[in-house]
Formats: sequence, structure tokens, C-alpha cells
Amino acid sequence: MENYTYNSLTLQLEGLRVTKTNKYPLFIFLLLAYAFILITNVGIVVLIWTERSLHQPMYLLFCNLSINDVMGNSLLVPRLLADLLVPPSERLIHYYECLMQAFTTHMFSTNAHTVLMIMAFDRYVAISNPLRYAAIMNNKMLMKLTASAWGVALVLVGVLLGLTIRLNRCRTLIMNPYCDNASLFKLSCESVFINNVYGLTFTVVLLTCSISSIIVTYFKITVACLTSKSKSLNSKALKTCSTHLCLYLIMLVSGLILITLHRFPQYTEYRKISAILFNVVPGSLNPVIYGLQSQEIHKCLSKIFHLKKGTPSL
Repeated sequence: MENYTYNSLTLQLEGLRVTKTNKYPLFIFLLLAYAFILITNVGIVVLIWTERSLHQPMYLLFCNLSINDVMGNSLLVPRLLADLLVPPSERLIHYYECLMQAFTTHMFSTNAHTVLMIMAFDRYVAISNPLRYAAIMNNKMLMKLTASAWGVALVLVGVLLGLTIRLNRCRTLIMNPYCDNASLFKLSCESVFINNVYGLTFTVVLLTCSISSIIVTYFKITVACLTSKSKSLNSKALKTCSTHLCLYLIMLVSGLILITLHRFPQYTEYRKISAILFNVVPGSLNPVIYGLQSQEIHKCLSKIFHLKKGTPSL
């Protein structure tokens, strides 16, 4: 009969299976990627909050995405870096730390959808109703949109993990490079039918609402551009909407690749790598794409660097 350890507070992470020759290049890549994510996302948030010219709904809403990228990667990448340097048998994690990592992981992915949805609404109002944009997208509306994006994600993820916490655990091995809900409820020997049903419903509803809102929003934006004779409006729509759509597609494709690989157990290592890249790639590209497309951010950065260059040395 197989021996089980019930409700152990010490769990073991399977982690990535890497050779000695690949371990250090991967470590350097993840370290540089994490440093880049921190510098660029924190830099953009600080720039937007300190420059009054950037106190516009579009940029203030984007701060949510940068904060989400920093939060999601900060509880994932440092732990991955530490695990790369130790043997698989020593990759131990406390149950409560594992829960926190799972909570952050699912908040990161859910927030990515909800934040991009409210950003799509902002672009729709700006292009379809430019004369009333300032009145509609006031500070009160920004607070409501931000609270709804984070609040919906908090409730959905809270229920998701609440269903898992109630289960007794009889295993200790996390079959993943980091903790997530599926890895946690697979530690149980009890029925996980409710967890599977809610997890599937959670994913389907979130993706359906997210994709539908983007399709409807961009359809209305396209109609507004086609019926408008203003070249400046169409030019503004092309720049701001192409940036937002690019961010959304990067997040969506990264997530769909991960979901697809879950259906093919023979590609376990590829699934693990894609799970890590799902956090790292959007977090690295979001500030770069947004910064490159925004003339206002370009102007603020140019002004800051110009002032630094022009400051006389003492």
C-alpha cells in the first residue's frame, strides 16, 4: 500500500529539468528579464505619476498593467532563480508560501484581462465620443474602473483558491515550476470535481467576456472611424488602439499556448517553459510597446534626459 503524508506544510517543487550547461544561461536570462521588468514598469509608473502632462485616463489605467506585471513576476521569478541553483530534492516550499504564489499567479493572469478590458472601454469613449470624453472619464470613473478590474479578479481568484484550501492533502510534490491552483488541488486524494468545474467555468467566462468585449469595442471604434471625416481622429485611433490591441494579443496568445500545452502531457517541459514565459514576456514587452507608441511619453523622457545632460557639474 502506498504511503501518504497528510496535510504536510512542506511541499516539494518539481521545477525545471535543466542540465548543468543550460542552468546558468537560463539563470542569467531570467535575472536580466526580471531586472528589465522591474526597471521599465516601475519607471513608467513613476514617470506617469510625476509628470502632470501624463495625468490622462489612458496612462493612469496603464499603470494598473505595469503594477500587475511587477506583482506577478516578483513572487515568481526570484523563487525560480533560487530553485535553479539547488538540486530538485532541495526545492522545498512552505504550504502558505505556495498558496500566496498561486494567488498571485492567478491574480496576475486575471488582472491582465480585466485591466485590458477597462483600457478598451477608455479607448472606445475617447474615439466614439471625444467631446464628452473628459466628462465621462473623470477621476470618479477612473477609480470605479480600477476598483472593478481588481475587485472582479480578487473575487474570482478568491473562490478558486477557497475551493482548493478546503481539500485535505495526501501528496507533497508540486508538478510545476511554481505553485498554481491546479497543482495544489492535485495534491488531494479527495474528489476535485467541483474544482475542475469551477476552474473550467472561470476560464471560459473570463476568456469569453474578455474576447467579446474587445471585439465589440473595436467594432464600434472601426465604425466611428469610418463614419468620421476627421483625419486626426483616425490617426489617433490607429496609434492608441494598435498599441492596446498589440498588448492584448501578446497576453492572449501567451495564455492560449499555455492552455493548449496542458492538453498534451508529453510536452510537460515545454508547458513549464511557456508557463514562465507567460509572466515574463508580457511584463517585458508591455512597457516597451506602450512607450514606443506614445509621443507624450517620448516627450517626457526626452525632457528628463535633456535636463540631466544640461545640468552643470559641481
